[in-house]
Amino acid sequence: MHVPDHVIDPGTSIATAVVAGAVLTQAVRHARAEATRERLVLAAATSGFVFAAQMVNYPVASGTSGHLIGAALAAALVGPWLGFLAVTAVLAVQAVLFADGGITALGVNVLLMAGVGTLVGWGGARLVERLAHRVPPGARAALAAAGGALLSVPAAALAFVVLYAIGGTAGVGIGELAGAMVPVHGVIGLGEALVTGAVVALVAALAPGLAVLDRREAGGAAARSGTLALGVAAVVTAGGLSALAVGTPDGLEWAAQRVGFDHTFGAALLETPFADYGQVASIPGGVAGLVGVAAVVALVGVLALTSRRPSPTAA
Repeated sequence: MHVPDHVIDPGTSIATAVVAGAVLTQAVRHARAEATRERLVLAAATSGFVFAAQMVNYPVASGTSGHLIGAALAAALVGPWLGFLAVTAVLAVQAVLFADGGITALGVNVLLMAGVGTLVGWGGARLVERLAHRVPPGARAALAAAGGALLSVPAAALAFVVLYAIGGTAGVGIGELAGAMVPVHGVIGLGEALVTGAVVALVAALAPGLAVLDRREAGGAAARSGTLALGVAAVVTAGGLSALAVGTPDGLEWAAQRVGFDHTFGAALLETPFADYGQVASIPGGVAGLVGVAAVVALVGVLALTSRRPSPTAA
């Protein structure tokens, strides 16, 4: 659902960037107050996996595809504030290095995917968690995360419709746009729920209590193994499984073609050799993916270092 440049007008893009920046500031403050070293390392691994998983488009219906947003997954693993930071880092690296999502639309994409995705994903997960209070903790965490993920994708699609009604650069029927965007992203949400539930279930099995939604006591060795497994999954997915991605338009592109505003999808304002995940400079997609994972993990690491509370000095 990466919104490219020129789809949303400059005024709305600036306003969303301001809002996204304000939320990012709050996220850093909360991370500084709450996050442990283990949670920050897990956030970095989570961001790497989310980046890698977003490279794998899966078929949804004839002529369209979807990919993981990852906000509900990040919230389930590290909480909503660190989850927001992790997904924001992914979107920033995608926009700057890979021309995936516009530079001018970065605030829009952060607000939709990191903001709405995390908020609805976390809120939905907490609701499912309460309803499933008799389910064992690990399974409950996976079920709750999947429920939040299922809700997060169509919610982000609906938020895009609202933003387009405010600042879209082409005159299209908003009802028609909602009718194209929301149902297809509801189906994409099924894939989001399956991946999110499976990953949280795996982490809960390897490292009980590591995920924020898993209410058990976490052990140090188990935490390390769970984080390592997520990091390995990121490398394998970016370096190998990304080659399995289908080439059909994603939900936003499909809706734009159907409703008639795909002509506003202008060329990216910034292109690097890694643009379009290496296709511009004939870099193998797996190599580009690994570079992206490393860049995202490094960016989250920088955010983590600035967010981490200083150790108290001995008296």
